[in-house]
Amino acid sequence: MKRKLSAGLQSSFIQTLQYRFEKNMNRHPDSKWNDILANLQNQEQKIWSLYQMEITGGEPDVTHIDDNHQALIFMDCSPETPHGRRSLCYDDEALQKRKLNKPLNSALKMAEEMGVQLLDETQYRILQRLGSFDNKTSSWIATPSPIRALGGALFCDRRFDTVFTYHNTAESYYASRGFRSLLLI
Repeated sequence: MKRKLSAGLQSSFIQTLQYRFEKNMNRHPDSKWNDILANLQNQEQKIWSLYQMEITGGEPDVTHIDDNHQALIFMDCSPETPHGRRSLCYDDEALQKRKLNKPLNSALKMAEEMGVQLLDETQYRILQRLGSFDNKTSSWIATPSPIRALGGALFCDRRFDTVFTYHNTAESYYASRGFRSLLLI
């Protein structure tokens, strides 16, 4: 199935992205909207993924341009972890292990369905340099395989004007924990 927005919805959504981009120039001071728009041209599936970030509460915005890949990097810039992506186990393995009170989905599965990826710890810390995020919530982050193999998963938040990284069992989920995503274009 091709993931694509209708022409009208895509046009309206691009306007939303432009407004957010221009309102938050501190996140991308050396970028120009016309360059961003040119990179979005003919990227229907990527625009669809950005829209999934939007409708789940992520407020995606350009955070920087990746020099290695010559790609735009969009991240969720909502003040708190996106409301439409909370109460999730870390991955499907964790979801299957839950016997009672299973959440509806897992963070990794939902990210895959949206066509995005979870931020890793470095990316999360880069985002936090652009603003103050997750002061009341927390976000699952991509967890290194050795930690996950032992049943754990990592999450981050910001408290006391400091970014913290924590661990929990991958099966756990909380109403205030979701995930932030990243999309390369």
